Amino acid sequence: MWLRHLWQNRQFIPPVGFVRFGSLRRVQPISRVFGFDQGRCIDRYYIENFLVKNAQDIQGHVLEIGDDSYSRKFGGERLTNSAVLHVTPGNLQATLVSDLETGEGITASAFDCIIITQTIHLIYDLKGVIANAYAVLKSGGVMLATFPGINQINRYNMNRWGDYWRFTTLSARKLFGEVFPTRSIKIEAHGNVLIAMAFLHGFAAEELQREELDYHDPDYEVLITVRAVKPMQGEC
Repeated sequence: MWLRHLWQNRQFIPPVGFVRFGSLRRVQPISRVFGFDQGRCIDRYYIENFLVKNAQDIQGHVLEIGDDSYSRKFGGERLTNSAVLHVTPGNLQATLVSDLETGEGITASAFDCIIITQTIHLIYDLKGVIANAYAVLKSGGVMLATFPGINQINRYNMNRWGDYWRFTTLSARKLFGEVFPTRSIKIEAHGNVLIAMAFLHGFAAEELQREELDYHDPDYEVLITVRAVKPMQGEC
């Protein structure tokens, strides 16, 4: 059957009963910690590629959530100062203890770049987060954000401060378009059915081939990236 479909230049779709699940025929995932115990997490592959692509935006005074590892890794010598925001006391790396949901304690128009990776979905007031991020950016400043489309619940975060949302490129475009000028927003999705399955099971990125990771199927938005620029004064 496979050879006949190949000869006819058609995709082979196995009939019911022909699929062999192998080690995937299980109701428990291979890893519950997104593959961190297996190697490099799949979503980190897309996040870091996104930051490499936009590394020139990571310059000047940069704000990051939780720690400043991405600011330093991708900003390098372009970085003049890095700030770390955390929502609760106790994080020794934090220079700001505040909440993007309220924006309290964060100086307006202070940052050239904000890096918010895999965080926005953990905050209930989405519009507040985006509006406050816009407010603390300098004119011409850039927000680099990533968040999940297809993803398991993060149990650690769910039990502490919440795990509220999953997105599509359409919902992301509407949310950011209410704050940033539409022309200054670039939104992309990453993933395909294989990546979605592998990510949900907790595979490591090393278990997949680069062409599999880079293949884009618009119907399987595993990870969404956003680059949004605050206009210069006088622009609209």
